[in-house]
Amino acid sequence: METFHNVAYTRFVPIWKCDMTETAENRLKRLKMRAWRRGMKEMDLILGGFADTHLGGLDAGLLDDFELLLNENDQDLFPWFTGLQPMPPRFEPIFKEIRKKFDFQ
Repeated sequence: METFHNVAYTRFVPIWKCDMTETAENRLKRLKMRAWRRGMKEMDLILGGFADTHLGGLDAGLLDDFELLLNENDQDLFPWFTGLQPMPPRFEPIFKEIRKKFDFQ
């Protein structure tokens, strides 16, 4: 536990930063599997379809952003993608990439 302003917290360390032995190929496979097994079919189609066709062409930063996006709940993601709620700024780069590939308006 670490403290910040006298409040204890556990530092979040993304799983992909912990496993230094994971190959790029295995990471892509893992992300594709997670993108297709969301729990909400609409998000499976959006994220899984994007992962299958475009994940290999992303740079490291966008790949990290995609993995962080996969950590979000479908109930939060769906309104962001449909425009019912604003997308948090931290996801704008990957959202723009997905929107560009699927020609979302």
